[in-house]
Amino acid sequence: MFARFGAAAVGLSLLAAPVHAQAPIKIGFVSTFSGPQAAIGQDMRRSVELALEHLGGKMGGKPVEIVFEDDQFKPDVGKQRTEKLVQQDRVNFVTGYIWSNVLLASFKSVTDEADTILISANAGPSQLAGELCNKNFFSTSWNNDQTPMAMGAYLQAKGVKSLYLMAGNYAAGKDMLAGVKRTFTGQIVGEDLTKWPDQLDFSAEMAKIRAAKPDGIFIFYPGAHGVQFVQQYVQSGLKATTPLYQVFSVDAITLPQQKDLALGTLGAQQWVNDLPVDQNRRYVADFRKKHGVYPSYYGAQSYDSIMLIASAVEALKGDLSNKDAVRAAVKKADFKSVRGAFSFNTNNFPIQNFYIQEAVKDSDGNATVKTIATAVTAAKDPHFAKCPMK
Repeated sequence: MFARFGAAAVGLSLLAAPVHAQAPIKIGFVSTFSGPQAAIGQDMRRSVELALEHLGGKMGGKPVEIVFEDDQFKPDVGKQRTEKLVQQDRVNFVTGYIWSNVLLASFKSVTDEADTILISANAGPSQLAGELCNKNFFSTSWNNDQTPMAMGAYLQAKGVKSLYLMAGNYAAGKDMLAGVKRTFTGQIVGEDLTKWPDQLDFSAEMAKIRAAKPDGIFIFYPGAHGVQFVQQYVQSGLKATTPLYQVFSVDAITLPQQKDLALGTLGAQQWVNDLPVDQNRRYVADFRKKHGVYPSYYGAQSYDSIMLIASAVEALKGDLSNKDAVRAAVKKADFKSVRGAFSFNTNNFPIQNFYIQEAVKDSDGNATVKTIATAVTAAKDPHFAKCPMK
């Protein structure tokens, strides 16, 4: 809807003002817009478009051009599309990225080779929070370890004695299981890293879980994989005997398909749609009015990425010629986040709260999630000490 509208504005107004005053702010947005995980990318895109509406289509008095690129759920394609954005489209900022493996393949093309700011709206691999932190890399989401750490801490406090762990075998999956083990000190009775992204049949793992008899199951399966896991978990009969705990597997993207099967499932997240924050109320209400569904954290983080960029552009009055000044303006994070107060740690990852959420039905009978507890407050990721930036 909003992609490339800024370019049209330039063409219409060349005779009215100097060219430099009308050059658009160009933002590249990389996500998955095709295939089985496209629902996540669509939610992110809708939130980007809503952010632009809330900004009146401008930043620092200049029109905004968003160039959306589809990574096709593939690291090599994501890298190619990222290189196009910085080399051909010559964008001022790059944001988006669902998948850690796509981000890891792509980020140096932006941060090092193009000396351009990249803001992850979702993926948070541990390397980029630690030894590979970069002055040009920021996050409006989290480090991969943090959300499962919050879940692990909650389960530890609730007296859960044993867990069976499962995730996809890729960068984020490994980080997620490492994260829950940082805070959950009970017994790990089994652990499976399943083939990613091809495996959607978990029957063999379900049999192993049944034999292990854990107090609970912890999973990380975003999008379509989360839908499949929950369906098979219920069909196997395990829901009647073994509670399911999750991160990024039961949410606004998956619940329309999981429906009643997921009700009662607990998860952790740094953003939930019912957070009592004015900017969040506006975002959720306007998103639901436009699209008839709840937004997801993918969307909320994408919305924040655009608002963060806008805050820097506004502070500099649209002049992005001094890259040190741009970095400093982004680092200041002087914007109204949907999660409330927002600040960056030394590694450019947020310092933020994490909440426990439960899958429920709202007053209209729609499946959604609600906040039931605060797991941790003002959390810093466990890798920032390895980051050489201070």
